[in-house]
Amino acid sequence: MNLKPLILGLIFFIPNLTISQNSGLSRDSIQALTRQDHQLMMERLGIESLRPGPSGDPSALNAANSDESKANTYETVPDPLIFEDGETVKNKPDWEKRRVELIELFDKEIYGRTPQKLPDLSWELLWEKDTLIGGIETSYRKMEGMVDNSEFPEISVSIDFEYAIPKSAASSVPLVMEFGWKWPKGMRRPPSPPGPSWQEQVLKEGWGFGILIPNSYQADHGAGLRSGIIGLINKGEPRDLDDWGTLKAWAWGESRALDLLETDPKVDAQKVVIEGLSRYGKAALVTMAYDDRFAVGLIGSSGAGGAKLLRRTFGEQVENLASSGEYHWFAPNFIKYAGPLTPTDLPVDAHELIALCAPRPVFISVGSPEVEGQWIDAKGMFEAMVLADPVYELLGKNPLSTSQFPTIQTFLDRGDLAFRQHEGGHTVGPNWPFFIEWARKYLH
Repeated sequence: MNLKPLILGLIFFIPNLTISQNSGLSRDSIQALTRQDHQLMMERLGIESLRPGPSGDPSALNAANSDESKANTYETVPDPLIFEDGETVKNKPDWEKRRVELIELFDKEIYGRTPQKLPDLSWELLWEKDTLIGGIETSYRKMEGMVDNSEFPEISVSIDFEYAIPKSAASSVPLVMEFGWKWPKGMRRPPSPPGPSWQEQVLKEGWGFGILIPNSYQADHGAGLRSGIIGLINKGEPRDLDDWGTLKAWAWGESRALDLLETDPKVDAQKVVIEGLSRYGKAALVTMAYDDRFAVGLIGSSGAGGAKLLRRTFGEQVENLASSGEYHWFAPNFIKYAGPLTPTDLPVDAHELIALCAPRPVFISVGSPEVEGQWIDAKGMFEAMVLADPVYELLGKNPLSTSQFPTIQTFLDRGDLAFRQHEGGHTVGPNWPFFIEWARKYLH
């Protein structure tokens, strides 16, 4: 029996298991409400049907392409250094203007607009304790961010965030913030990989770590769009076509956690790393692009909707992202690129999302094609980094050391954009030591 498709399906499903909003609904009810909302968005866009996306099961008849020789090479991609009127970006002031253009395009067509008026947030310390983590004495805080819902009391929203600092720190320390998730009650966690955890590695370096639970304030399904922070702002009504999706909402929560860290003298808030894996890798890249307070990005296996070029016909496609299973991550406007428009009609692509992070350093992590699979398209992410290089160079930063896709386990660490395809599966795990080695020059 070929277990690989089953394992891949489980890997990509796991983050969906935590449901903080609509938790009283059954899974069937959540799926039904999600399909209804997705259909409503299609009707508002005037779309009768969408092109079906390929399957993530390599043995399926409609399996996603994983053969590089069959990948349609994109003929053109938008140039991040060309203004919409055709003029060339020549210097840093020009780039700041071009950056505004790119954000507008991403807001309107892909990720949606974050509302200008958002409710206040107050943080409450739930508990604080001293503990040993990997033999290191650590001060650990559990926080809850309560969102003001006075304008619509029917929906309550709170942010679940915890962070830890080495007790031996003589001054403020850098901190790595991760998008994480809670395991549902009664579900057995998978065994931890051998060796120290990423938290232990970070603490040993003298840095702190934080874990934000994005599903605590915005659920990871379409039914949740009528609740959480998105539902609160819309007072339980459906989204407009350019409203923010879940990725932008998750990024909003991460920014609010950074607000909190800025008030803690033990944290060097100018040296905070944002990290995430899979859909949370997408969210981490969106967070890094939109909030320039984050100093460094570690983007794990983010794939389509993250660091992968959407124009490449390899692995997951726009049609998958626009389906009822994933559309909630994006603005409703994005659905139209799965019918009647195509990915080549997109005015922006992933390389420009990476470029929005410039001049700040970004490390793109990905797993082995034999273990993780080809769904996330490692080469598509690498090529997006190559296309973002000119922006980093314009801003006086170092690009990737090569434009040739490297062999597995090759560490491209010489530039302010770094890349490594590790030997493991759908995890950042094997790349943590390499990231820490590379990030020292920015955080020490």
